[in-house]
Amino acid sequence: SAWASHTDPPPPPPPPLASLTWWCIAWKRMKGFFTFSPFLFLLLPLPPLPPASAVQIQVIEDDRVKTTEPFTTGVRGQAPPLVTSNFHVKDQGNASPRFVRCTAYNMPCTADMAKQSQVPLAAVIKPLATLPPDETPPYLVDHGEAGPIRCNRCKAYMCPYMQFIEGGRRFQCGFCSCVSDVPPHYFQHLDHTGKRVDCYDRPELSLGSYEFLATVDYCKNNKLPQPPAFIFLIDVSYNAVKSGMVNIVCQELKTLLDHLPRSRDAISSALTVGQWSTLRLLLYIVFTTIANGSRRLIYFVHVSFCSLLDQIPEMFADTRETETVFGPVIQAGLEALKAADCAGKLFVFHTSLPIAEAPGKLKNREDKKLIGTDKEKSLFQPQVGFYSTLAKDCVAQGCCVDLFLFPNQYVDVATLGVVPVSTGGSVYKYTYFQAQSDRERFLNDLRRNVEKPMGFDAVLRVRTSTGIRATDFFGSFFMSNTTDVELAGLDCDKTVTVEFRHDDKLSEETGALMQCAVLYTSCSGQRRLRVHNMAVNCCSQLADLYRNCETDTIINFFSKYAFRSVLTSPTKTVREGLVNQCAAILACYRKNCASPSSAGQLILPECMKLLPVYLNCVLKSDVLLPAADVSLDDRAYLRQLLSGMDVSESHVFFYPRLLPLMKLEGDSLPLAVRDSEERLSKGGAYLLETGLHLFLWVGANAQQELLLNIFGTPSFGQIDPNLVRGPQTQNGFSVGAVMAMRLIVVKQEDKAELIFRHFLVEDKNASGGASYVDFLCHMHKEIRQLLS
Repeated sequence: SAWASHTDPPPPPPPPLASLTWWCIAWKRMKGFFTFSPFLFLLLPLPPLPPASAVQIQVIEDDRVKTTEPFTTGVRGQAPPLVTSNFHVKDQGNASPRFVRCTAYNMPCTADMAKQSQVPLAAVIKPLATLPPDETPPYLVDHGEAGPIRCNRCKAYMCPYMQFIEGGRRFQCGFCSCVSDVPPHYFQHLDHTGKRVDCYDRPELSLGSYEFLATVDYCKNNKLPQPPAFIFLIDVSYNAVKSGMVNIVCQELKTLLDHLPRSRDAISSALTVGQWSTLRLLLYIVFTTIANGSRRLIYFVHVSFCSLLDQIPEMFADTRETETVFGPVIQAGLEALKAADCAGKLFVFHTSLPIAEAPGKLKNREDKKLIGTDKEKSLFQPQVGFYSTLAKDCVAQGCCVDLFLFPNQYVDVATLGVVPVSTGGSVYKYTYFQAQSDRERFLNDLRRNVEKPMGFDAVLRVRTSTGIRATDFFGSFFMSNTTDVELAGLDCDKTVTVEFRHDDKLSEETGALMQCAVLYTSCSGQRRLRVHNMAVNCCSQLADLYRNCETDTIINFFSKYAFRSVLTSPTKTVREGLVNQCAAILACYRKNCASPSSAGQLILPECMKLLPVYLNCVLKSDVLLPAADVSLDDRAYLRQLLSGMDVSESHVFFYPRLLPLMKLEGDSLPLAVRDSEERLSKGGAYLLETGLHLFLWVGANAQQELLLNIFGTPSFGQIDPNLVRGPQTQNGFSVGAVMAMRLIVVKQEDKAELIFRHFLVEDKNASGGASYVDFLCHMHKEIRQLLS
């Protein structure tokens, strides 16, 4: 990768998605590359950080330094490198940590032990995760008309944990111990160790992740599926036209054919847009109009694709219609997919609260007086049941919904987001959208959304070995029973988080097994089964449990659990619950595992050194403790956004990365510093990445050379914080991310500095969140009370 070495000569021009290193190198070598124009800028999440003196940074650096060899998954219960480290994975029987990360890789043998420790037992699963170019994607296995080999009792799929017996004629399931016959066409002899002689020739017998080609038995109505379709539904109300959104979307859709996702090694995509034939493109555009006085109707327009796209901005250029509908729009797209008898995705571009007389009509319920009260939870709940019912209908058809919002005021994201979140879709939000300044950020999101790999009409099930079971699930999906996670769409960025509980004792000898199987329709219309297997150790000693935990994954789970809890409990109760559980975890370690020491000394497990600092960040988040200027829509949006985040995304979301730009040397990244104002120098400039925003803070005494290199002016007073864009380098630098970030320039002592400081998470914030030091003292007090 671009940041793999700090000593090698400059690599060749970067790929389309460039890393921060390219940005830093270009910054170092070029003068005056910033030009005055709209201030928004796109950037990928930052790569792994180099060392700094602080504990948080040191833990990350220590892991990065020791991660020099490829991570092999063949050792049961081996914790992977941190998400902040750059590492190569070799699949040797367990799923890559890019697919599955666990909170603990040494599970307690008993429920009593798990209850005593309070350590959550969970896994964050990213079934269709994109792998680096140097890692092999899961192999596709075709067992012919008979389909995948499965256990007769628990229906687990063939995997490395199955034990072949009786000369290879039968196999014993590693999950339920049931013995099943081996089909004649699958028979193979065993070697002297009891393994099949073709073990390493079959992915399902030697690898942790692989895919099966599903048979017609795995299809709805025993019928092979049609290739999925994309349908675009554009709001053409006054606000949508005036902001420039309609024109931008229509122009961009003309190029979509070049960006449609396709199956691996496919030359072209089998996906359709709207309902098109091979040579003629048709697009469904849904809009509202006035007819017969106040009656509102929904119209389908399907004419020549490009011709229509040219006509739409002109057709509605003079519209004065401000009221919109939302529910009927999704219903119309759903009916189109039903008529085509296929699964697919709806791209909905919407601007305002749907107050027109139509199904799904909403009212403005924004009331900040409820914040901090027992009624606050109602603000996160949908205000009508219509959209929950609609989401269920969408899932049944395999209709995923992605919502692009362009609001100028309250739109009730908590309600409008129900359908996207329940169907495996995404919500994008561009508040006060301006065509000139927000165009590139929006198009970056749209292009990546259209082209990223995904599956449709998916069902996910997690099977476990005897002793534990999956009891709770978190993410963007729908569940009609307690075991099947239904996803109308599942893309490469989405995760499903699973919590496990004991239902019997576990064995230290056999460990605990988990198998995640996802049945889905590929972009080419193939029905496939993707399988991920994970084996962890089991322990009877608490010390072994605390030695093999993964703090970043624990925080990911805690935050998702807390953000879901605000639907039913006051935020104060949710915050107290997090503090109590964290205190219980650390008190149990202190009592049962730590060496005797002074009661005034705070003792933390080696792998949980950062649990307090990260937990404090969750407690101070805008969902649980909002700043005065954070809207209800923003809180609902962030709550929904987190539900699908993987561990690396939630890591930077809660603890932003702060890099001093004045310390750039050669081709290396600058040293990271803690998220605290005391780390800022008046003579410097710093980049702060939050996952959604990228702040460029400039000190009042910044050196002239630094300012000249960045802004093209040597004077601090001449910096225009509203008029900056990113560099245009000679090596073809381009940017992109899971979600595009906006660059906001912050001059020291400007008003925007209040927003910047809000993300310096180790400091006390304006909404009452504790500083890291104060929270550490509070945690110590809670632990001592539990111990006494």
